[in-house]
Amino acid sequence: MISTLLYITWNPSIGIGPLRWYGLCWLIGFALAYFLVRRLYREQKIKDELFEPLFFYCFFGILIGARLGHCIFYEADYFLTSGKGILEMFLPIRFLAEGGWKYTGYEGLASHGGTLGLIIALWLYVKKTKLGIWTVLDNIAIATGSMACCIRLGNLMNSEIIGKVTDVPWAFIFERVDMMPRHPGQLYEAIAYAVLFGIMWWLHKKMPQRIGTGWYFGFCLTYIFTFRFFIEYTKELQEAFEASLPLDMGQILSIPFIILGIICMLKAKTSKR
Repeated sequence: MISTLLYITWNPSIGIGPLRWYGLCWLIGFALAYFLVRRLYREQKIKDELFEPLFFYCFFGILIGARLGHCIFYEADYFLTSGKGILEMFLPIRFLAEGGWKYTGYEGLASHGGTLGLIIALWLYVKKTKLGIWTVLDNIAIATGSMACCIRLGNLMNSEIIGKVTDVPWAFIFERVDMMPRHPGQLYEAIAYAVLFGIMWWLHKKMPQRIGTGWYFGFCLTYIFTFRFFIEYTKELQEAFEASLPLDMGQILSIPFIILGIICMLKAKTSKR
C-alpha cells in the first residue's frame, strides 16, 4: 500500500456564501455553453432572434430531464410510490416524517435523463424556429464538453459520485464520506469532457461543412457515453439495487446513446447538410 501522504485529502467548503458548488459550477458551465453557441450561430449567419429562445429550452430541458431521470431510473421505489414522492420529483423540497418540509434543492440529477430532456427540448425548439434539427444538435454538441466538465467539477467539489477504494497515488480521500483513498471519478470525467470540448472546437474550425449533418452530435454522444460506460468501473454504485444487475445503471443507460451516436455519425457520411 502506498503511503497515505501521497493521497489528496479532499474536503472543500460547501460553497461561496449562499451559493453551493454544484449549482455554481452548473451555472458557469451553462453560461460557457451559451456564449459558445451564440458565437457558432453568428459564424453561421443565423439570426440573433432565432438564438434568443434556445437556452430557455435548453435550461428547462436539461433540468427537468435530469431530475426525472434520477427519480425514475435510480429511486423509483421512493419517488413513484407516494403522492409526496411525486411532488418531491418536481419541487426542491423534502417532506419530513414528523410533518412539515424543508428546502433541499434538487438532490439527484442524472446526466442520461438530462441528455434525453435536452434532445426533446431541442426538437420543440426547431419546431418553433424552423431551423434544421441537425444544425441545432451539432452546434449544441460542439459546446457540450464545456458544460459537462463544469458539472463534474461541481460533483467533485461536493464529494459526490465517488470512486472505488484504490491505492493509485493520485487517489482522493473524501473526508465527508470516509477516510479511504478512492478514485476521483468526477475528475476523470471532467478531464475527459474538457478534452472533448478541445477536440470538437478544433474539428469545427477544420470541418465547418459537417455542421448540419449530425456528425458532431453523433461524435459527442459516442465519446461521452463510451467514456461514461468504462469509467463506471471505477465508481461506487449509486444505489444498492444495482449490485444485482449485470451492469450498473449508468452503463445500461449509456448503451442506447452510444448506439444513437454511431448511427448519427454513419448517417452523416451519406447525408448532405
